[in-house]
Amino acid sequence: MTRSTKTPPSPKPSAVQKRRRSNGFHGQVSEVDLRLLRVFHTVAEQGGFSAAEIALGKSKSSISLDISALETRLGLRLCLRGRSGFALTGEGRAVLEATQELLQDIQRFQQRVNQISGLLSGTFKLYVPDNIQTHGETPLVRAIEAFTTQHPNVFLTVHSASTREVEVAVMNGQATAGIALYPQNMPGIHGTPLVAEALNLYCGARHPLFAVPEDKITVETLAEQRMIAVAEAATSPQWDKVRSHMSYHAAAENVDARALLILSGNFIGFLPEAFAKPLVDRSLLRRISFNNLQLITYFHFLARTSPETGLMVETFRALLEESY
Repeated sequence: MTRSTKTPPSPKPSAVQKRRRSNGFHGQVSEVDLRLLRVFHTVAEQGGFSAAEIALGKSKSSISLDISALETRLGLRLCLRGRSGFALTGEGRAVLEATQELLQDIQRFQQRVNQISGLLSGTFKLYVPDNIQTHGETPLVRAIEAFTTQHPNVFLTVHSASTREVEVAVMNGQATAGIALYPQNMPGIHGTPLVAEALNLYCGARHPLFAVPEDKITVETLAEQRMIAVAEAATSPQWDKVRSHMSYHAAAENVDARALLILSGNFIGFLPEAFAKPLVDRSLLRRISFNNLQLITYFHFLARTSPETGLMVETFRALLEESY
């Protein structure tokens, strides 16, 4: 009697076996790969395709095609996109970290070659405070002109931010260099005093003081007004005498925002003379002289000590000092 045998059923694939696995990255990293990785880096940094459109100067559909091409090249799903919004996958976060390291390595290579050859190339990220005086031909404008003329292979990016954001960007290495109100004498951070900027006190055409004669304005008169808060970094002997008498009712770090408050007619505050002059000429603002009361703001050039960016930073620093 022949005994029948049954073929045992194949085991069901586990969840791990079901998971699509990448075949890995093969071949050399090409220029196309680097371009796609830079697009991916920008999309992740901006938090989505729509936000990356302006930064990349590309349409959302074009960015989507680039990301799809990179996913195909890597054999990985990098991000989720759709009605639920944009989000990196676990693989996407890992690739983003590897991309950041790669781009940093490329920049380090460029800087080391710069030091060997004496030529500058790569990316220079300059952070400036959004209340810095940029109207007209300023020393900063002249320094940028000289730097970009003499070193055309450097890709210069300029970011406007609050004073605190500038300092943080320099400290964490996000910025190659920055211009700030405070020297930040910290380990690894080198600050160079640049220039002192004078700010005058103004009121708007709608303000009660606009038509008051100068000789009628006293400390008591100013103390009755609603003043815009003044940064601790700004000072002068005259201001030190009256600071404690003032009554603060608003704050605006940005010079344009400060002007907006003053123009409302409800506040008095300090502005750079060059910024305020066109508004004074149009009778929209009036300077309150009060014994030539001014604030003095000192700007500093900040940079983190780094062998990778040292040559570029010192070159820009020298041009900036010459411009002043």
